Amino acid sequence: MYRSNNVAARIFDRQIATPPPGTSFHCVRRFYENIVPNHTVYDVECPDHSFRKFTVDGQYLITFSRNHRDLNVYRPKWLSFSYKGDEIDTFLDFPSNAQKFESFFNLIYSVSLASCNELICKDFFIYMESNRFGLFATSTAQIQDAPAVGGAVPGIPSIDKITFHLLRLEDGEILDAKVFVNDFVNLAHNTGVFLYDDLLAIVSVRYQIIHILQIRDSGHLVDVRALGAFCREDDELFLHSSTQYVGVAERSRLLAGDVENGYHHSPSNDNSFLSGLKQRLLSFIFRRIGNEETDHRLRVQCLAKNFYFHFQDYIDLIIWKVQFLDRRHLLLKLGSVDGWVSRMADHHRAFFAVYDMETTEIVAFFQNSTDDIYFLFERFCNHFHAASRNSLCLNFISSHSNNIHAQEQLRSLKNKAVSYSQFVKKMLVSLS
Repeated sequence: MYRSNNVAARIFDRQIATPPPGTSFHCVRRFYENIVPNHTVYDVECPDHSFRKFTVDGQYLITFSRNHRDLNVYRPKWLSFSYKGDEIDTFLDFPSNAQKFESFFNLIYSVSLASCNELICKDFFIYMESNRFGLFATSTAQIQDAPAVGGAVPGIPSIDKITFHLLRLEDGEILDAKVFVNDFVNLAHNTGVFLYDDLLAIVSVRYQIIHILQIRDSGHLVDVRALGAFCREDDELFLHSSTQYVGVAERSRLLAGDVENGYHHSPSNDNSFLSGLKQRLLSFIFRRIGNEETDHRLRVQCLAKNFYFHFQDYIDLIIWKVQFLDRRHLLLKLGSVDGWVSRMADHHRAFFAVYDMETTEIVAFFQNSTDDIYFLFERFCNHFHAASRNSLCLNFISSHSNNIHAQEQLRSLKNKAVSYSQFVKKMLVSLS
């Protein structure tokens, strides 16, 4: 079928013609085949800002002031200049204001986010397209050698104050804020925060807590649950009520017996129990290894070799990153403290676990060098990065899951890899 290269004719055809069933997104893609950049304007006079990114819908340009205290939001003016002819020399006829930033963008507003000794994290920004909300973060400086108190993980830095600001990008009104004190959330490139529909997952690496929040249509951040020490909402209440059955005299007798035997215990020990997530992970690994053998003798040997021998390694695992697979399942990336601190994290052994928030169970556990998780990533790559179950952007993303050219490129990289396990690790770095 003949297709005109005239833009006006194609726009008119798009309005009156109905594409064949199942080809609507292909027709939308094809519309832009003759609308391509063919000239670059250099030496544009830009404001002294740190440019972050455009929003997904292209309606806003997010920038920060150089002192990282103010948020500046611009709106594109879209088509501002035009010319006739195909020769490159015709670009010399552009007006002088084509070299100015203000000719292409309008400043909507400027909002001061940081206060006192806080600074805006220039690498962090999350956009909620449905309500056009923007989530920004401000924080104080990191304390690298902070003492591990209150159940904190040793070796993890601390930040005195981290504030998440929810703004309405239309007018810059701050709708709500969430503050974390003496904690650590990896804000670089949105690593420690993941948005799925209206659900927000924030990972406290220092205290190993996954905070699940909901962004309401009214613009409020509502706490849904906190996963870590407790998995169900009534776990803490149940544990506190169970301790009431232990009488004071019985506890005194136990403590006296321990002293006679040479053991001196502190009356309160915050590390007496593993966290709820860690207990569920250990039980899943134990059951999975035990079910591999039917013979009792071989099962005991298998558990001794693959579970008890690595028991302390499993205990020392910490949550690096978290992302939603859907509204019910979380994908957890776990590893050692050394691997998280190291800049070469892909060289350290890491694991992936799938957690069901409704049943509070671990339903899958993989090492980052195994074929199982890689095959899933290779076949369903886009689903690991979708921000919503109804996201239309899935239809426009080209990856090795839906594009034959990307598949061929991936196959070429796989064939050139010296070590297959290292290739799998590098490919899975982007997961979670």
